[in-house]
Amino acid sequence: MKVLISGGSGFIGRHLVASLVEDGHEVVVLTRRPAMTNPQKGARYVAWDPRIENGEWVKEVAGAAGVVNLAGTSIGSWPWTRQKMAELLSSRLSATATLVKALERTPVERRPPVLVSASGIDYYGDRGEEAITEESTVGGSFLARLSEQWEAEAEKAQPLGVRVVRIRTAMVFGRDASAFRLLTLPFRLFVGGPLGNGRQWFTWIHIDDIVGLYRLALEDSRVSGPVNAVAPDVRREREVANEIGRVFHRPSLIPVPAFALKLVLGKEAQLLLHGRRAQPAKARGYGYQFRFAGLHEALEDTHRNR
Repeated sequence: MKVLISGGSGFIGRHLVASLVEDGHEVVVLTRRPAMTNPQKGARYVAWDPRIENGEWVKEVAGAAGVVNLAGTSIGSWPWTRQKMAELLSSRLSATATLVKALERTPVERRPPVLVSASGIDYYGDRGEEAITEESTVGGSFLARLSEQWEAEAEKAQPLGVRVVRIRTAMVFGRDASAFRLLTLPFRLFVGGPLGNGRQWFTWIHIDDIVGLYRLALEDSRVSGPVNAVAPDVRREREVANEIGRVFHRPSLIPVPAFALKLVLGKEAQLLLHGRRAQPAKARGYGYQFRFAGLHEALEDTHRNR
């Protein structure tokens, strides 16, 4: 099948492209700088500007079996100034709106049947001990409001007869994942330990499984609406710190107070301090089998391959 991917040059995108190409699919990556992109063998790179609804790239939409929307400024980029936070939101809304407009202008008989759009597990905000499924309500944090608006833009494709899947992604464990590097940096410097009070629930997912869930959303017509992209082994943050220390062969005894994280990272500290006890209820319901369901195994694999 032909799959169109915006943001395919990013961390998740590169791994998804490689998976699809390996299985013989035609992959078209929409990118702002195709000449500067390190191209992956077997994929085509087409120039696009997510702020502009017209362009040669629009022709690629017709006849595609699916569209994947991963475009947006990296959440893990630092620091979160007011300007950066505005960019985090606008980059996602403009890219999603532009793709939906392209779907709308595509003749019905050639319109892709599915739009798989990224979102964040931060949709739920900081939820304490509450058990979270895809049916849970939106939170009140900046990232929760960002995710809500991002998903709302994607949902505008549904009246067009397009199946819309919103992938609510937890922290991705992978060698080059920016948020994962931020999490493990103190351990690599021998000053790792629990973050804040360490009681917050920590959601995560291995890169192989986030790719697996995007593939499921593209290929299984039963999948629609929000999908929690989280591994089933949800732990408290202090347990995660202990596992990181064990795998990296580093101490995990030095706590990092919440006020220190907020002082250094500002609002970005919510990436590390906010917790939610989210479970992959729908993924399990669809029969998805996690390759890395356990925290220790996922950390071992990521550390071994860095």
